[in-house]
Amino acid sequence: MNMLTDTKVAKALRVSQASADLDNLLIDVVDVSVPRPGPGQVLVEIVAAGVNPSDVKASLGHMPHAVWPRIPGRDFGGIVREGPKSMIGLEIWGGGGELGISQDGSHAKWMVLDQKAVREKPKNFTMEEAGSIGVPFITAYEGLREAGGVQPTDVVLVCGGNGKVGQAAIQLATMAGAKVFAVEYNDQPLLGHTNGPVEMLNSSCDDVAAIVREKTGGHGADIVFNTVGSPYFEIANKAMAKQARQIFISTFDRAVPFDIFNFFRGRHKYIGIDTLALSSVDGARIFDPLKPKFEEGLLKPFPINPATVYGLADAAKAYASVLRGTPDRVLLKP
Repeated sequence: MNMLTDTKVAKALRVSQASADLDNLLIDVVDVSVPRPGPGQVLVEIVAAGVNPSDVKASLGHMPHAVWPRIPGRDFGGIVREGPKSMIGLEIWGGGGELGISQDGSHAKWMVLDQKAVREKPKNFTMEEAGSIGVPFITAYEGLREAGGVQPTDVVLVCGGNGKVGQAAIQLATMAGAKVFAVEYNDQPLLGHTNGPVEMLNSSCDDVAAIVREKTGGHGADIVFNTVGSPYFEIANKAMAKQARQIFISTFDRAVPFDIFNFFRGRHKYIGIDTLALSSVDGARIFDPLKPKFEEGLLKPFPINPATVYGLADAAKAYASVLRGTPDRVLLKP
């Protein structure tokens, strides 16, 4: 094992208690000892790390199983500096539900990672692009997989299509050849890469379900990827075809009106995805089939806006911007 001997301490974020709100985020920049990898682990130098809504919600105390204190951060692009000789120097990417939640995560200069989670980033990616992929694509991929996968004959409706998970789901669905609709709560252009045409709908003035049915010959949506939850629940249900599947990853309201009759008569399925239950090793296995698609250009990373790439000193600003709806992918560079 190649031991790091010239660095004793390094900068990291630390959350020690739940923050009251986005205006009063309790995120400290601290000096911490460089962690030592144990058996079966590597030491990763973090170059760039995405900031996800779950990172922010965890700092607000919304994740009951999160430990305190901890270094937050679920996604990363970095370089292996200690571990098996064959891994030293690898430029890697990843993300996991345990990182930054039940153990120290990626919003730091250094992070310890399970060797089984080590995956070399796509050759055509910058380190910033590598650090941006994690949770959004893991969530989108796992949701569509749990829904049985996307077929070219499917109609897919993505609620919250301009969110990062929504953009990832649209990329995957259009790559599969499906007919795709996306919906947002106001009039806005579709953001992000697609592999085919996508019709953008405005839920504030469009009858989303009627339009989807009209444009599919009365069929409706075979898969609804509802990235927002309760605000789109009724719209999504009305748009679902017979034997359709609706995927949920988040919500505002925990209780929603539910028409059981239409549910069983439609033979519908509801699928819940909680990526906090997927470890960094699970994430690495998801990245395996995605990597060649990124290298071929069928899938593309999120554009990196230098204005939303922050240093650790500006972490509170970066965190708040995520839940306040910035359209850009937010990154930290330790």
